[in-house]
Amino acid sequence: MQPEHHGELDLTRLRLLVELSRLGTMSAVAEATGYRTSAVSKHLAVLEREVGRKLLVPDGRRVRLTPAGRRLVQHGLGILAAVDAAEAELRGDAEPAGLVRIGAFATGVETVLVAALHSLAQEVPGVEAHVFEHEPDETYSLLLDGRAEVGLVYEYRLAPRTPPEGVEVEPLWEEPFLLAVPEGLPERVGLPDGPLEVGRLAALADVEWIANSRGTDDDEVVQRLCALAGFTPRIAHRVDALTLVQSLVGAGLGIGLLPRLSARPERAGVELRALEGVPATRRALLAHRQGQGGWPPIAAVEEHIRRAVERTVELVLSTD
Repeated sequence: MQPEHHGELDLTRLRLLVELSRLGTMSAVAEATGYRTSAVSKHLAVLEREVGRKLLVPDGRRVRLTPAGRRLVQHGLGILAAVDAAEAELRGDAEPAGLVRIGAFATGVETVLVAALHSLAQEVPGVEAHVFEHEPDETYSLLLDGRAEVGLVYEYRLAPRTPPEGVEVEPLWEEPFLLAVPEGLPERVGLPDGPLEVGRLAALADVEWIANSRGTDDDEVVQRLCALAGFTPRIAHRVDALTLVQSLVGAGLGIGLLPRLSARPERAGVELRALEGVPATRRALLAHRQGQGGWPPIAAVEEHIRRAVERTVELVLSTD
């Protein structure tokens, strides 16, 4: 039997629920919205009656969202974004304002987001952006849970992934992988100078590899690349930061794959070789929940990210 529906959905109360999912406590929602805490609690109780579902349950001295509450927040994010976008368009001259939380991988933060948020702060001071460094799976979870509004994620051509349902993505750039090897090793195992055909990697079958400590995609790329060369890699080291990959390579402790923007050609003791005959690339994607792209603060952040890509990433890749 379906629960009785008691009324129409009120946008003000829906916004309070969304804010609760973002801020965590009713007192924080009250501080952010100007309501008293008791008023926030009453509004949310009315919202439960309006939708005919239990949205909140006690959790110690706080409350947490029920599955129905989380689902309503997911819908609410898109609804409120569309309303805000429509109001801003009708006002015409309204400046974007609000908090935008961004989940992004480390290279994306360093290469793109720092420049993007610097220009954003100068040109759109009403938008406050907070950055959280995460791997793609974590960033997608943040977007779906309403704990982030924008994502900067990546995927590998050798290990493509499908974005989760409810998330829209936009390609930003694609960069090649480079093979990082200890200086002098290619010569010792008989590899020629210059780019390496994937089949020639068999000469490195006895060398230890360095892979990622958090995600599984890196392992899959290494496994597939080596399979194309006819051997199974021996993964000896796992690290998170790509700078550590080059440190280990420079110390002669193994070899690893580095996306072009993460590679440091000047690093002592490391040779970087391009790969040929295989789609060994990393794609960067801009992501947000479906329906949210029109919300003015999100649109402003994403436009500054695109500009930063043009100023930084495309310049580097075009000069290689």
